[in-house]
Amino acid sequence: MKYYSAKTVTQILGVTAQTLRNWDREGKLKPSYVKSNGYRYYSEDLILSYTQEKKTKKNLNIIGYARVSSKEQSDDLERQVNNLKTYLDTKNQNYEIITDIGSGINYKKPGLRKLIEKINKKEVDVIVILYKDRLLRFGFELVEYFAELNNVKIEVLDKIDKNQDQELVEDLVQIVTVFSSKLQGKRKKKTKEIINEFSQNLEKSINN
Repeated sequence: MKYYSAKTVTQILGVTAQTLRNWDREGKLKPSYVKSNGYRYYSEDLILSYTQEKKTKKNLNIIGYARVSSKEQSDDLERQVNNLKTYLDTKNQNYEIITDIGSGINYKKPGLRKLIEKINKKEVDVIVILYKDRLLRFGFELVEYFAELNNVKIEVLDKIDKNQDQELVEDLVQIVTVFSSKLQGKRKKKTKEIINEFSQNLEKSINN
């Protein structure tokens, strides 16, 4: 077995002697043996193992995504962003935060489109969200499947459903409104009355 001195190892790995000492102290790369005079020596297998591990270690492209339904919820958006940053800082990887303000059933939000474009271009490896409905209220599984096809992982930090009641009411009303927008005349007027009644009854049931 061939062994290298610490000085030779610094030249092989392109690091300073202090870095090598720090790695020894941290347990990142410890010498194979140390002589009585304090000189450190590293085996050839140890160096090869370390360089191979370094080559295979991938720097991930990570994106944190946060969303609220309206500008009035700016405090909640800031809270989401701060929570994402706190978590992502522990990864020791570069990351980007994308935010959106818009309904959970709006597929044209600029942040969501940017996220999907990055998935399609394979510019992201991991997407982190606090709750599933922050990405989309309906259709999360479809985006998740599209991400899987592109080897992108969507990581949900809190698996508990955190739907906000008022947001849910707004999203459901919007769905009904979209389907009724093509109606004309009396049918349209009647549909609007039904939507208003539906919205009021839904809010009452939630409040009760």
